[in-house]
Amino acid sequence: MKLIIKCFLLVSLVFLASCQQPQKEEKFMQNTRNLTAKELLNKPDYLAISYGGYRKTSRDFQPSIKDLKQDLKLMHAMNIRVLRTYNVHLPQAANILKAIKQLKKADENFEMYVMLGAWIDCKNAWTDQPVNHHEESENNKAEIQRAVELANMYPDIVKIIAVGNEAMVKWATAYYVEPHIILKWVKHLQSLKQKGKLSQDLWVTSSDNFASWGGGESQYHTPELEKLIKSVDYLSVHTYPMHDTHYNPKFWGVSPKEDTLTNTEKLDKVMSRSIDYAVSQYDSVVSYMQSLNIKKPVHIGETGWASVSNGFYGEDGSKATDEYKQALYYQKMRAWSTKNKIKCFYFEAFDEPWKDAQNPRGSENFFGLFTVDGKAKYALWEAVDEGTFKGLKRGNSKITKTYEGDIKNLLLDVHIPPVNNKIHLDH
Repeated sequence: MKLIIKCFLLVSLVFLASCQQPQKEEKFMQNTRNLTAKELLNKPDYLAISYGGYRKTSRDFQPSIKDLKQDLKLMHAMNIRVLRTYNVHLPQAANILKAIKQLKKADENFEMYVMLGAWIDCKNAWTDQPVNHHEESENNKAEIQRAVELANMYPDIVKIIAVGNEAMVKWATAYYVEPHIILKWVKHLQSLKQKGKLSQDLWVTSSDNFASWGGGESQYHTPELEKLIKSVDYLSVHTYPMHDTHYNPKFWGVSPKEDTLTNTEKLDKVMSRSIDYAVSQYDSVVSYMQSLNIKKPVHIGETGWASVSNGFYGEDGSKATDEYKQALYYQKMRAWSTKNKIKCFYFEAFDEPWKDAQNPRGSENFFGLFTVDGKAKYALWEAVDEGTFKGLKRGNSKITKTYEGDIKNLLLDVHIPPVNNKIHLDH
């Protein structure tokens, strides 16, 4: 009888073990598909990008769920796993989250997370009334509330909330606010986390120009900024060497020593210096933070390079914009950020013609790695050759290369920057 009982117990234990093992494995799989913000930002292989799905010259035309799913599949194929959005008062952000949820349900291998932006304005921004940068727009409260609502609706997708986009930099004269306004909402979100009304693992930041984070002029070095740096979970820093080819061009151009190089060698030198310039701005923020005896992660919330400009950065300006230089910047920035384990939300996935609707050839319309109609720019030609986008579309178009893949035609639109005697070379 005892032998029978022992056999029964042994069989029962084996059965229970076999039942419990899949549960453990399932829980492990869930954990690997539901990473925290800290884990995401520390995974170099999880690429990040800024995303807007607008395909027309006005945001009155909101992308459909079908449109968003097309874009999400394209970005996923590029190993993008973290998206950055910019506001929640328009339907797009909520629809992106809905589209991601549907794709995850349909395909267990689909994985995508979101850095959700909450737009912040000063009082009377975008009106005919005098702006007041020391007071905030009455719309800010609803924007934050909606961001909280979406974060709680999609906790497995929304991992970061960014309070404001370039909302503190003083050249944003139409809407910028003083740091105490950003600080107010950052503290509010951190308080919700402490009270259990937001996930403890969700991170809160503000995404702003390097100068706004103390890396530039001393006018930004205020007690309120110091408090803000202490309050965020990490610093999200913007750097745009492309813009500074016009506004601060000391690093830009070909040095006299390089004038005998081939054009491709010149361009490689020029774009390597552009990366060095971006890194110097990133480092300036880190240095300022360290001067305050504060230790926080610092990642890149935005950096990018336009492929077209009929203004400051085009043929009649600094000669900065074309697909060849854009590709070099993209590749070099990805290499640097991956090597240094810095998350880089590259700006941006797709061209968005609404950004400068009055000037169709304006640079703001052309920061995408894809054109509006789904052509892969030079930075992605190799991916097209490798079949990365096989079977995928944007609209009714399959993914093909710009310039019909003819490098000779592409190079006709590439302009060599001028010789600059002011460039300082350390090597």
